[in-house]
Amino acid sequence: PDPVVKAIDQGELICCGVLSGNRNFEGRIHPNIAANYLASPLFVIAYAIAGRVDIDFEKEPLAHVNGEDVFLRDIWPSREEIQAVEIRHVLPAMFKEVYGKISTGNANWNNLSAPEGILYPWDTASTYIKHPPFFQGMERELPSKAPIRNAYTLLNLGDSVTTDHISPAGSIPRNSPAARYLASRGLSAKDFNSFGSRRGNDDVMARGTFGNIRLVNKFIGKAAPKTIHIPSGMTLDVFDAAQEYAKNQNHLIILAGKDYGCGSSRDWAAKGPFLLGIKAVIAESYERIHRSNLAGMGIIPLQYEEGQSAETLGLTGKETFNIMIPEKLQPRQKVDVETNSGKKFQVVLRFDTEPELTYYRHGGILNYMVRKLAGVSN
Repeated sequence: PDPVVKAIDQGELICCGVLSGNRNFEGRIHPNIAANYLASPLFVIAYAIAGRVDIDFEKEPLAHVNGEDVFLRDIWPSREEIQAVEIRHVLPAMFKEVYGKISTGNANWNNLSAPEGILYPWDTASTYIKHPPFFQGMERELPSKAPIRNAYTLLNLGDSVTTDHISPAGSIPRNSPAARYLASRGLSAKDFNSFGSRRGNDDVMARGTFGNIRLVNKFIGKAAPKTIHIPSGMTLDVFDAAQEYAKNQNHLIILAGKDYGCGSSRDWAAKGPFLLGIKAVIAESYERIHRSNLAGMGIIPLQYEEGQSAETLGLTGKETFNIMIPEKLQPRQKVDVETNSGKKFQVVLRFDTEPELTYYRHGGILNYMVRKLAGVSN
């Protein structure tokens, strides 16, 4: 409810959730719930009864009933009690009935009219599925690769930035760039739905990139999906700042700490930064799959040398960066970086395999596959 959200914001409260799924990223089950803990279904119910997470079930009662303390051990069912309920209510006929209809679907599904033809008929009025822009401007021949020059830092991030920080899947905040876009298409807030449901629309997903309200950007100093547009000093939503940089065709990079991209694998955590114009990420370390996904989108994953970080190198993130990407590349080679403040250092090119270098030369794995189908050699 809005009054609860308002109280959380005003009091800067750290509110908690307990769930039996696997979505325990901060802000995932609700944007204003920062700490989420995994537990079995029985413990979820127990914490719900208690109404708090800082409880010692061994020593503290869950509740008081008729003047008596009720502890978790008093209501915890035995294995025999659970089996008795299963035998009574979990019946084989239930599964046979469901799976017996699986090939016929339901009446609503069967009555849908599906277009015929080889090409998908994109509906420009749809806010859920949109023709993706990944092949715009693509040519048959491989593009020439140039060094990254005078790049600005879009975000200066710390450790353990998850894929959910990068590309949230939860509800779309009402004051976000994605919400403003959907409102401009005639939708009311109740129809915004979630980022996960709109992953077929790049306009929504690009606006949602780094849109997690729990994201901590060192430029801002607190949790907020904001950044500083360095040339102007303005504090903007991340998407709006990227648009400002795009007007001047500025290259963009991200600075990050350890385990960048940890959490569940998510393709939009690489596609979104690509659409924002990110050319490279410099991090202390990467989650394995996310690093591969960045390479697949043609974003250059770079890693500080052992023992180095933005802090040890004295980087504020407000410098401009020249990254000398040589024409002939090898996996995990050293690359020179210079800033306009005079700092020089080397980073490791985290293209770890020859195929990843191939994807980069093509502008990403999607472009590579199209050229491969067209018979264009490497």
